[in-house]
Amino acid sequence: MKKVILFLSIISIISCKKEAEVDYAIISGKILNTEISAIRLMSSDYKFNKTIAVDREGTFIDTINYLPGIFHFSEGRNYSDLYLSAGDHIILNYNSKDFKNSLSITGKGNESSNYLTKKENAVANIMGDRKSFYQLQPEDFKAKCKKIEEEVTHIASSYKGLDKAFFNVEKKNIHYNYLYHLNNYESSHSFYTKQPDFKVPESFLAELDGFDYHNEEDYLNSIYYQYLVQSYYKSKSIELANSSSQDFGVSFIKSVKEIPNEIIRDALLSEQIEEIKYSDNMGQYYTLFMETSTNEDDKKALTELYEKVKVLAVGEPSPKFVNYINNAGGTTSLDDLKGKYVYVDVWATWCGPCKAEIPSLKKVEKQYHDKNIEFLSLSIDKIKDHDKWKKMIKDKELGGVQVLADNAWKSQFVQDYQIKGIPHFILLDPNGNIVKYSAPRPSDKKLIELFNSLNI
Repeated sequence: MKKVILFLSIISIISCKKEAEVDYAIISGKILNTEISAIRLMSSDYKFNKTIAVDREGTFIDTINYLPGIFHFSEGRNYSDLYLSAGDHIILNYNSKDFKNSLSITGKGNESSNYLTKKENAVANIMGDRKSFYQLQPEDFKAKCKKIEEEVTHIASSYKGLDKAFFNVEKKNIHYNYLYHLNNYESSHSFYTKQPDFKVPESFLAELDGFDYHNEEDYLNSIYYQYLVQSYYKSKSIELANSSSQDFGVSFIKSVKEIPNEIIRDALLSEQIEEIKYSDNMGQYYTLFMETSTNEDDKKALTELYEKVKVLAVGEPSPKFVNYINNAGGTTSLDDLKGKYVYVDVWATWCGPCKAEIPSLKKVEKQYHDKNIEFLSLSIDKIKDHDKWKKMIKDKELGGVQVLADNAWKSQFVQDYQIKGIPHFILLDPNGNIVKYSAPRPSDKKLIELFNSLNI
């Protein structure tokens, strides 16, 4: 009888231990010489984003349930990658003013995170700065990428104590990172060398011939595999859009519709929900998305967005603004410009990309000075920055109609147009109806093509 009781007690203890198994990781630590009240932790797939409070002494602690995975830890300009799995307790200690030399990662499960730090340093030493890296000629670039792959593989293989699941994923991720850089080379080299027509040699991407873009396990575990899949289907979509009258959004849905793997197909569609705002055929975009996606949350999100933005579809009356301050004196309302096409530039004096478009905008304005079009620059600077706004108009010799919105980002016109980033360009017809919710930038040759198609 005693043996039976003992046996049952052992079973009870084992059961309790199983129930006590943790499904979270802990991250804690202390930061010296910091004035920041919170740190940020973001997953590599960008689906998890958490702000962790830092007390007056610089200490912090929190639990993470979005596991396992690689996370980007940041505190101001200081950052590092961490790997977290259930049961880990990662402890970070460092001096905020000397992050690189003082960072210490200890605690249970620290090995994978320390490996990531060593890997990052090794890659940085071989790669150098991004601009010089991508300016290399094709053969030299490929050789350097191969050197990075070999060095990181050696570090991973010889590193003791790595989480087994992490190591198995990392081996593949290292190779996908190599392929990612090759795939990204043409556009990056073109940008950094200012050679818009640059093309890689025909055999440069031979290693991607026959590549499997439908591996669910790798898609879920490797951010670089995801990049490769995304790039492949975006390229297919651009080809389809260029060979037909369809816009990119509709072409993208048609391209991914053929993906046999539901997880990958839905993941790609999920990232394109906001694209409906830029589609020339929102109704078709909405219908195709709803037919193709099996993710009910995404379909609900798209439906809610569609209900808000369908009033911005081609041919719909434009949202209005009334009595905005005009740099030339008095006020201007959007209806004052009816009778001509109106090219709207939503910008601000503090916006670098906006200012970068100014030379091209001035060139286009000059080219169409006597045509049936008005150029309207609508600043979302704050009213308190009125003088700064006027000074830039004068210093940059800006033309067209210059108006200042009444409440910056919160101005009703900006809200009605669902504008989340600037510069943002809109084209309206002479009746005040929407031609393009997201028109090409002045620096884009497609803008002139659009004007020509409308006989402006």
